[in-house]
Amino acid sequence: MTWLRRLAHRDDARLLDPSRAPTDPTPDAPHAVVIGAGMGGIASAIRLSARGFRVTLVERLEQPGGRARVFEQDGFTFDAGPTVITAPFLFDELWQLCGRERAEDVELVPIDPYYRIQFHDGSTFNYNGDADQMEREIAKFSEADVEGYRRFLKKSEEIFEVGFEELGHVPFQNLTDMLRIVPAMMKLESHRTVHGLVSKYISHPKVRKVLSFHPLLVGGNPFNTTSIYTLIAHLERKWGVWYAMGGTGSLVSGLTGLLEERPYATQRYGADVDQILVEDGRASGVRLADGETIDADLVVSNADVGFTYKNLLAPEHRTTWTDRRVDNMDYSMSLFVWYFGTDRTYEDVEHHTILMGPRYKGLLDDIFDRKTLADDFSLYLHRPTRTDPSMAPDGHDAFYVLSPVPHLESGVDWRQQAEPYRQAVEDYLAETALPNLGEHLVTSRMLTPREFKADYKSLKGAAFSVEPKLTQSAWFRPHNRSEDVEHLYFAGAGTHPGAGLPGVLSSARVLDTVVPDPDAVSSAPAPASEATAASV
Repeated sequence: MTWLRRLAHRDDARLLDPSRAPTDPTPDAPHAVVIGAGMGGIASAIRLSARGFRVTLVERLEQPGGRARVFEQDGFTFDAGPTVITAPFLFDELWQLCGRERAEDVELVPIDPYYRIQFHDGSTFNYNGDADQMEREIAKFSEADVEGYRRFLKKSEEIFEVGFEELGHVPFQNLTDMLRIVPAMMKLESHRTVHGLVSKYISHPKVRKVLSFHPLLVGGNPFNTTSIYTLIAHLERKWGVWYAMGGTGSLVSGLTGLLEERPYATQRYGADVDQILVEDGRASGVRLADGETIDADLVVSNADVGFTYKNLLAPEHRTTWTDRRVDNMDYSMSLFVWYFGTDRTYEDVEHHTILMGPRYKGLLDDIFDRKTLADDFSLYLHRPTRTDPSMAPDGHDAFYVLSPVPHLESGVDWRQQAEPYRQAVEDYLAETALPNLGEHLVTSRMLTPREFKADYKSLKGAAFSVEPKLTQSAWFRPHNRSEDVEHLYFAGAGTHPGAGLPGVLSSARVLDTVVPDPDAVSSAPAPASEATAASV
């Protein structure tokens, strides 16, 4: 692993030191425009500001957060998207870069169990970070798998130490960087899938499901996603699973509050970017849908990476990321999300519940490969009021339930299918976790693949952008620095390292290593290595 550590430490030298005071921009400092106020975009804007750039954050929706925006309805507060918070130090860093402490603005509380997995036959598995308790849970299903679990945890830690701690912020701009890590990745068995690696150590089918479902949280199929993602098991054990009091939206509010306090940092909402402007091969600003132009010395897109290349960059500026190449990438599944509130509480329901349906691989084949909407489903049920009663009126519960579904290549007409599907989900919840649910509903709203496309401009309505399989990871993933346009950069789920809150926050962290310092931006030469990489 010596070369890997040298590669990682080379880029560590450029990462911002959270303990130092931020650099305040001057009136004539270079100007960065960040497109999209999702978590990756907000984090990028904060990091650029802390380095001394003037920053304008531009968001087409009327509120920040992107997929992490907030819905308020009938006295209930619903986080629209991410609800599982891991690696909280990545949030803490952003506050520290602004000379603040996150605890001053947002309280994080631990969740235990991390998840309750409920199988179709009614049996349950409480999943948390306590190794002894996990072994007891595993022994309920298969005592023979306890030793295998111990070996799996050791492998997960080995993969974590390389995949997250050493390479999570490495930009992989050069093919040579990718080629040099191949032997190490092979040694760590990254050629296996997540389910394949779990199955090497675990024999019981239910325990295999418990230890392999995590890729679904970042848009991947456990039977196709590289086993690098088994690092999540160790990541959760190392830092825990947390909840932000007030919901994930409180983190969005806290981060945008930090940006409000930064000099020469502007946030604009309801401002739809129509085109990224390019002069002499360099990004020079953006044009809004109303015709206004905003000049910039560099542009960071936190918008969907495929949408950015296809719709925001004119074809004459793209030789690497052509329409054909963008369309030929494999995209994650989409989601059906139902937000609802009840006039009673369900005290025996945990904060996070995974409801496994009758099929596992067959259902995933339907979603990812056949792209058909199945009659059965597996569900993630979020009950924030278990931890935070403020998310609902007194005596009420707030929920959201999501079901992985195919993206829009399935041809499903969600204008017609949304309500029948919602009713099927309601019926299933009433049978399994929320008795008499229909009698207690008091508020309801839905998010379907149509809204992922319309609201978030996500290609094919994919919920997590580019699918995280081996041939679309690291160097093979869309790069954080554009190969086609100088001074154009990317953050968010579709670029390296990938989706999920740790992934998108780390993608902003990567910008510390690829965006030149402010005093060098106006004169930085085009990187020669990009032309070589683009031709491979």
